[in-house]
Amino acid sequence: MRLRRNTLPESEIYEILANRRRRETLHQLADGAIPTTIGLRELSEAVAAAEAGTSPPPRALRESVYSSLHQTHLPKLDELGVVCYDRESAEVSLRPRASDVNVYMSVATPYGVTWDEYYRALAAVALTFVVTSMADVPVVSAVDPLLWASGSLLVLAASVAVQLWAARWYVVETVRGWTELVRRLLGRW
Repeated sequence: MRLRRNTLPESEIYEILANRRRRETLHQLADGAIPTTIGLRELSEAVAAAEAGTSPPPRALRESVYSSLHQTHLPKLDELGVVCYDRESAEVSLRPRASDVNVYMSVATPYGVTWDEYYRALAAVALTFVVTSMADVPVVSAVDPLLWASGSLLVLAASVAVQLWAARWYVVETVRGWTELVRRLLGRW
């Protein structure tokens, strides 16, 4: 059973993610630092700066990014319903389908470790501290096992909050989707 409708097929998501400039464009648009609608010039400068690793980026790179976004990448993303690109006003904004792509982009933490690897490591470290504390291992047993477990749960809660904040756009769209689904189901009865 598929709950979400009107999602992008995986093949199109992989095609979007295959290009570095498209990935960076979506990353820049989903970042909270950029307004919901952005001009093409400002977006191309942000993408070029990320690509060059310097700010401001070299002029030739800015022009190259501007041209490729305008001629190729933004029309493709607009056609797929991921962004809204108005060629006349040269303004770009995200559409709800961007959340389909964001799922594939947000698997790893900013440090290159996947979130599931991070959570497994956190659980292993927490369990090690609790068990060694209960086994009266010197130094570790000086802290009550309940404190180790409580501290681990606080770190877990903070980690989940960071992960949700990083993927806030996706979370908002998911909640909207579930709300729409519940409204439709209640409307049938």
